[in-house]
Amino acid sequence: MKKKIILALLAILVVMQFFGSHPEQAPVVLEEDFIHITQPTEEVAKLLKTACYDCHSHETTYPWYSHVAPLSWWINHHVEEGNEHLNFSTWGKYSPKKADHKLEECVEEIEEGEMPMKPYTVAHGDANLTQEQIALLSDFFSGLRKTQE
Repeated sequence: MKKKIILALLAILVVMQFFGSHPEQAPVVLEEDFIHITQPTEEVAKLLKTACYDCHSHETTYPWYSHVAPLSWWINHHVEEGNEHLNFSTWGKYSPKKADHKLEECVEEIEEGEMPMKPYTVAHGDANLTQEQIALLSDFFSGLRKTQE
């Protein structure tokens, strides 16, 4: 009986691999990209690419384990949800009011430790921000808000 249950679970796991793959990413239009538009320092640009762009742009890099269901479903959902909230690849399409609101949210999320999300930083240690990096990003986003007023 135990062997049949294990075989059934294995069969289900194998079948799950045929359902769902990563969504096709939209092409990056340089003129709409946040980094291209805002021209941050190299250090800030690197932090954005490392800690933000995987879930908040059209430049998601999918690691090998993200191709294994059901983990792939969970990761795809997070990326999709991240892009719904903020997409740095479409920054140029945001109205000034929406951009200001997104910058305000960026400051709040980073300072409160909500972003990057803990599960992401566990798998991507380089995205685990130090207090200095948090301050750098927060100051950068806050400075952009002041230039839009």
